[in-house]
Amino acid sequence: MIEFLVEYGLFLLKVITVVVGIIAVIVVAASAGRKGAHEGLEVENLNEKHEFLVEALRIAVSSKDQQKKAAKEKKKKNKAAAKDASIRPRSFVIDFKGDLKASAVPSLREEVSAILDVATSDDEVIMRLENHGGVVHEHGLAASQLVRIRDHNIPLTVCVDKVAASGGYLMACVATEIHAAPFAILGSIGVLAQIPNFNRLLDSHGVDFEQVTAGKHKRSVTMFGENTDEDRAKLKEELEDVHTLFKDAVAAYRPDMDLEKIATGEHWYGTRALGIGLADHIQTSDELLSTRATTRDIYLVTYKIKQPLQKRLMGGIDSAFQKADAAGWRQKFESRLPR
Repeated sequence: MIEFLVEYGLFLLKVITVVVGIIAVIVVAASAGRKGAHEGLEVENLNEKHEFLVEALRIAVSSKDQQKKAAKEKKKKNKAAAKDASIRPRSFVIDFKGDLKASAVPSLREEVSAILDVATSDDEVIMRLENHGGVVHEHGLAASQLVRIRDHNIPLTVCVDKVAASGGYLMACVATEIHAAPFAILGSIGVLAQIPNFNRLLDSHGVDFEQVTAGKHKRSVTMFGENTDEDRAKLKEELEDVHTLFKDAVAAYRPDMDLEKIATGEHWYGTRALGIGLADHIQTSDELLSTRATTRDIYLVTYKIKQPLQKRLMGGIDSAFQKADAAGWRQKFESRLPR
C-alpha cells in the first residue's frame, strides 16, 4: 500500500510539473502577444508627468492647510498660463538602446520622420543613448538617421548616461552637443573582427573543407579553411578602410578633436572624455531634462513596431547574445574599479 501511495504521489508530481510548464508557456506567449499587439507612435508629455509626481509627493508630505494653499497657487498658475498666448519651444526626446545589430533603427527612423514633420528651428531633439556598438553598416544607418536631424538645422543633443562606444559613438558624434554622466563610457573609435578557425579540428578528424569563389577577394579569412598571411593582410586592409571612414565621420562633426590621439580604439570615462573633446558637458539626462522643463515643453516620442509572435518568442536567443556582449563590457570595466 505504501509503495502504491509513493508511486501515485510521484505520478501526481510529474503531472503537476507538466501542467505548470504548459501554463507557463501559455502565459509567456500571451504576455508576448500583448506587448507586441500595439504598433504606432506614442507621445508622452514629460512636463505633465513630472508635475504629477511632484504633486503626489507634495500631497504625501504636506498638511491639509499646505495642500489647500498649494492647490490655490496651482489654480492661479494654470489660469495665468491659459491667458498666455506665447508658445514655448519644444524638446522632443527619443530613446535608443543599442545592440550588436542596432535593431532599434526601424523605430528610430519612424520617430525621426515624425519629428521632422513637426519641429522647427526653435525646437530641439534630445536622444538618450545607450549603445556598446556592433555591426558597422547597421550603426552607420543609425547615425544617418541623426544626420537627417542636423541637416534640417534642428539642434540635436545626445545624452550618454552609461555608454556610447564604437558604433554608439559613431551615433553620438553627430550631435550638436554631447552630455555625458561622470562615469559614462565614450570613445572606442576603432574596428574589430574576431573569427574562430576550426581548420585544425576538422583536419584532425579527416574532414576536408572546400570553398569555391569567383573573384580574387570574394572571401579572405575563413572559419573552416586554412588562412594564409595574404588572407589576413586583406582583412586587415578592409578593417583599416572602415577605421578611416569612422574617423572621417567623427572629424566631420567634431573637427577640434585630436583624432591621432583619440582614434586608437580606447575608451574614456565622462570626466576624462570631456577633457579630450569626446563630450561637451558633464551632466546626466535627468539633470538636462529638469533644466529644460523650466523653459520648454518636453515630449517623449516612441514608435513601437508590432512583431510576429514567433519572432518575439525567438528573440530571446538574440537577447542572450546581446546580454553576453554587454556583460563582456561590464566585466572589462568593472575589473578596473577598486574593490
